[in-house]
Amino acid sequence: MSTILVTGANGQVGFELQRSLGAMGKVIALTRAEMDLANEASMLAALREQKPGIIVNPAAYTAVDRAESDREPAMAVNAAAPGIIARWAADHGAFLIHYSTDYVFDGTKAEPYREEDAVNPQSVYGESKWRGEEAVRASGARHAILRTSWVYGHHGSNFLKTILRLAQERTALNVVADQVGAPTSAALIADATRTVIERIAASQAPDGLSGTYHLTAQGSTSWHGYAAHIVRTASAEGFKLALTLDALKPISTVEYPTPAKRPANSRLDCTKLMERFGIALPEWQAGVDDVVARLQPAKD
Repeated sequence: MSTILVTGANGQVGFELQRSLGAMGKVIALTRAEMDLANEASMLAALREQKPGIIVNPAAYTAVDRAESDREPAMAVNAAAPGIIARWAADHGAFLIHYSTDYVFDGTKAEPYREEDAVNPQSVYGESKWRGEEAVRASGARHAILRTSWVYGHHGSNFLKTILRLAQERTALNVVADQVGAPTSAALIADATRTVIERIAASQAPDGLSGTYHLTAQGSTSWHGYAAHIVRTASAEGFKLALTLDALKPISTVEYPTPAKRPANSRLDCTKLMERFGIALPEWQAGVDDVVARLQPAKD
């Protein structure tokens, strides 16, 4: 197995990739200080030093609302950097795995989005991720672009951990109920990525595996439904909660305005990924239950 370089080592997905890919061979996981995606010289220096055969790029500018007033840094990291990495990969025969998002779609479709559906990002973040995808495709590099959504894990900050904290602090909470998607664990993303790499490494024609794929857990829920499941699971796991399910109130997007517009429908059809790579994707509840259990408070 070629050297695997992972960007964003301290991020949710980067953290899990180190666990999942560690047994495959030499994995070099770099932090922002070691490979800064806002700095072309830093990126190229790291690539020249490590000479990876496979590059896995979960690093991103993920402050969705801040990006609305912070466009230049978001575009540098999410749009320009993937192109720089991809062009290096094309020049050196490396395979690039790059992550994107449901935010490239406008969320108005009634059914889950397929890879070939027209994009229409509604936020700076969504636009920046779409431009990054296009830069990877235009580079000529062999690649797999994996679009995912509603990512969480036991490492880092995310919706699941925020709800757990608030449920222990507050007696009432309002959560948006008219946006739907599939909560997807960083561990699932990392394990599916490992399978993608294994299939690419074993393939006689890896170029044929290049393309864009959707990768989320199966099923769907609203943010409110997601929060309710977290609260139920946390209660069963022994968390001392101030919040009851009756006090977890559904509200509309209009009642919770944010600087960046979110897709009402973030569901992604993952059939292509499952069929091409033989990946079985679990229902979204399984990953949530696992992370809540791992965050279980210590017993007295």
